Amino acid sequence: MTNVRRVHWTMTRRIPRTGPLTLHGQRPWGDLWRTGERGREMNYKGRTYSYLALPLMILTACVLGPAPARAQMTSTGIDCSQIAALHLLQQENMRAGLALMECGMIPRPHGTHSGDDVEGDTPAPPNILVSNRSCVSNSSCTKSESTVWHTTVPGDATVVVNYNDHNPNPVQNYSGTTFSTDNGATFTEILPPPFATGHGTNFGDPILVYNKRLGRWFAGDLVSDVSGGNCGSQGIGLWTSTDGATWTTDACPHSGSADDRESMWVDNNPSSGCYGRMYASWNDFSVSGDLYVTYSTNHTIPVTWSAPVLLHTGMPFIRDVQLTGLSDNVPSACATCGQVYVAGMDEGGGGLNTRQNHMFRSANCGMTWTDVIMDATRFNPPGDGLCSSNPYFAQMNPIWRHMGWGQPGAEGTVVHYAYAAKGVLSSGDILYTRSTNAGLTWSTPIVLNDPETNGFQSHWMPSLSVNDVGKVTVSWYDRRQATTACNLVTDPGCSYQRFGVQSLNNGVTWGSNFAISDQVIPQPTQNDPGVSPCYAGDYDYSTALDGIAYVTWTDGRVAVGGVQVQNVEFAAVPEP
Repeated sequence: MTNVRRVHWTMTRRIPRTGPLTLHGQRPWGDLWRTGERGREMNYKGRTYSYLALPLMILTACVLGPAPARAQMTSTGIDCSQIAALHLLQQENMRAGLALMECGMIPRPHGTHSGDDVEGDTPAPPNILVSNRSCVSNSSCTKSESTVWHTTVPGDATVVVNYNDHNPNPVQNYSGTTFSTDNGATFTEILPPPFATGHGTNFGDPILVYNKRLGRWFAGDLVSDVSGGNCGSQGIGLWTSTDGATWTTDACPHSGSADDRESMWVDNNPSSGCYGRMYASWNDFSVSGDLYVTYSTNHTIPVTWSAPVLLHTGMPFIRDVQLTGLSDNVPSACATCGQVYVAGMDEGGGGLNTRQNHMFRSANCGMTWTDVIMDATRFNPPGDGLCSSNPYFAQMNPIWRHMGWGQPGAEGTVVHYAYAAKGVLSSGDILYTRSTNAGLTWSTPIVLNDPETNGFQSHWMPSLSVNDVGKVTVSWYDRRQATTACNLVTDPGCSYQRFGVQSLNNGVTWGSNFAISDQVIPQPTQNDPGVSPCYAGDYDYSTALDGIAYVTWTDGRVAVGGVQVQNVEFAAVPEP
């Protein structure tokens, strides 16, 4: 039973009456994968198409791993015969990627050098290296996809960053956690990783909040305990801390078998009737990728969570992008306290098919929700092409898996959203839209990045934060310096920067673009055989507090064994 009311719907999916099934035609991949049952028949406009084993045949033919799915148990606990049923090729998480590689569906990357030598420019202020553990090889040194938060306690200078870090020692683990006690001037990576134990195997996808009411940090990832742990074989596990340095195991917001792309937010507004309530959203691919949210129901440890609330089911598949709500420290007269938002994306069946943004909004602390379609028309996504290892996903060359996802933020009745779309000249621009009536209607999108002068100057994967007085910061990956194409990791045109832009009036006007990274960054590789080859992080979740926007990103300026590797970088950006 769903609590979601659909406000607007403009699309009717049709299957072409003639011609083959193609990735870029009217028939999207997602329609194939969402059947979930061999032999199931679906009728569109009076025509019936039998799916049988067609999804698996198409996927096998379109990826570089020629081996067909068969009854073979992987180290993740996923049997290769379940690839279609669990929609693994639509999932973003590390467990799905590892299973696909072990089943021969996508190729494994291979490291070329070993040793703990570190070369290149180690970042210095204003850019700070967050993921600072030493690596024994460039094939086990993938650190990216991050979320950052600052404590709200007056006088406390703690910053925590949670991110993906494939560190197989001493146990298989994809999580990394770092803390700072000086507002981000220096960071300490916690070793051994604190989230490697307590909920089975950690497969990354970082979430993080600081709960002001409880005076505690909460961080989590997708976890797997195939022996029957509380979070299930692929659910959401949490840990908690009072200082950001020492962590203990907490509860599971959801116990699942195929959860993916989870997000988290906490209501830190004392004026809210739901002050201290935490929220988690995710896609559940055990039921064809349906979109759910849950919320905390107590203010003690361990935290208890509500039954999942269904936001969207069926076609089109809508990706969970990010959760948000009102910024901290809103005035006592707060008409919109209790508003929560989940940004989602209709990916059009994958590939380079057109996209459409959704914003799910709740005015009663997450109990009921409304689905608002944000775009008057569908838009073309960013991308230089498709990931060769898994052509469901679009790729920003040479290895960035990106479908146009962004980040929302809210202040009062103004809700912000930044995302990526096909560029005017290049393969990607940063777009921004806002609502001034708590998410009911949305403005015509505008381009935030400076105009391009050639087709090589791509921009992608934006993050957004907003403070309690409407100062907005948007940052993104940027190749404005490029004059040649990016095809291979070592191509000069693949280097990039982290750029940003700010508004001091809730998005009415915007200042000039400015560099957040303090140099042009070499493009990192992905040589880790335990991570999908088309990957450099899927998101970076930014936050803001007390006049500072906290920004993290994937950085490639450090090399190990002669190869640029992925690291997480940080900057504290003053707001205007």
